[in-house]
Amino acid sequence: MSFFAVLREPGPVWDRSRPMRRQDGWDAHASFMDALADEGFIVLGGPVGDGLRFLFLVKAESEAAIESRFAEDPWVPAQMLRLVRIEAWEILLGRSRA
Repeated sequence: MSFFAVLREPGPVWDRSRPMRRQDGWDAHASFMDALADEGFIVLGGPVGDGLRFLFLVKAESEAAIESRFAEDPWVPAQMLRLVRIEAWEILLGRSRA
């Protein structure tokens, strides 16, 4: 298993006039993301900067595995979120170092 930094951002259906927790389909999305965290796939995650980008530390076998898992998020087919970038991350400091 390796660590990856994953960046996601709103898709074309995201309503910028509403906060994240008020977006359509929030409950299904939150439940899905909580399950990924509970199983250890997502190590850390949440909004960054202006709150319209989302950064995750993910533990996975490959970039393809990450793409596949995040594609199952109910917000992906609804065009609420899109995957922007996946980068391998060598953890050198902290309790989670590889």
